[in-house]
Amino acid sequence: MVEKSHQEKHYAALTSVIAALGLTSFKLVIGLFTNSLGIISEAAHSGFDLVAALITLLAIWISSKPADKEHLYGHGKVENLSALIETVLLLVTCIWIIYEAINRLFFKVTHVEVTLWSFVVIVSSIAVDYSRSRLLFRTAHKYKSQALEADALHFQTDIWGSSVVLLGLICVMISKHFAVLSFLEKMDAIAALGVAGIVISVSFELGKRTIQGLIDTAPKGMQAQIKRVVEGMPDIIDCHNIRIRASGPNLYVDIHVHMDGHQSLDRVHSLTDAIEEAIRKLIPDTDVTVHPEPLEKPKKVRK
Repeated sequence: MVEKSHQEKHYAALTSVIAALGLTSFKLVIGLFTNSLGIISEAAHSGFDLVAALITLLAIWISSKPADKEHLYGHGKVENLSALIETVLLLVTCIWIIYEAINRLFFKVTHVEVTLWSFVVIVSSIAVDYSRSRLLFRTAHKYKSQALEADALHFQTDIWGSSVVLLGLICVMISKHFAVLSFLEKMDAIAALGVAGIVISVSFELGKRTIQGLIDTAPKGMQAQIKRVVEGMPDIIDCHNIRIRASGPNLYVDIHVHMDGHQSLDRVHSLTDAIEEAIRKLIPDTDVTVHPEPLEKPKKVRK
């Protein structure tokens, strides 16, 4: 199961790199061939995404390494760090979009070049980005990978950005045929501001969850759920000192339990196994450590 998850995550990250490389090369060639500054700018944007995709691929590769003497909880935190870096890159992209949009609206006149190749490049870009983002989101949610989720968000913002460019091209064509609608040339800049606002909102939400993972913030309500399940088991007096930490997609739970100190070691071992199984049933694929503590005269033992 673990090997399969690594393979699927590697596949999703690698195809993301290939897609970004293909889009960057295609846009650059067409941009140079048509001498279109807009398409060359799109190529630069895709190149930015290629860097992000490479970071994700590296993070997935490192996080798949097993635990060692220096990283006792594995290398899963690398995924959180990768997601944080990509979130910062997204915010930087938004700052550039906002700056360029405001310039186009108030300070400079930009003539958008409309050619058949312009539409071919943009429509192809949307199709590829849509396909990649779906695969990345699906894999990210399946294996709780923040690195893949951040990469998927990059491709999704490309869809929004490319759609804005497509809107701009259409508006330019309309404005050229109807002088009274010349204001439509500004529609792409206005739409770009809307896209930037959406991306900033989504990026902050992803960044918040990424930082929570890096500083070992326990999932809300999970301690209470674990305590309720464990204390509801036979022969367990109480459950305390519950600690939860995430390492990438992996979750580690450490708990202490009080039980009758007069029981045999075999019985205690069976109880700890049952506790671990109960917690894994509540939270699948969790690494659980149970520390049993004896009470000579327990107040109350559940039968």
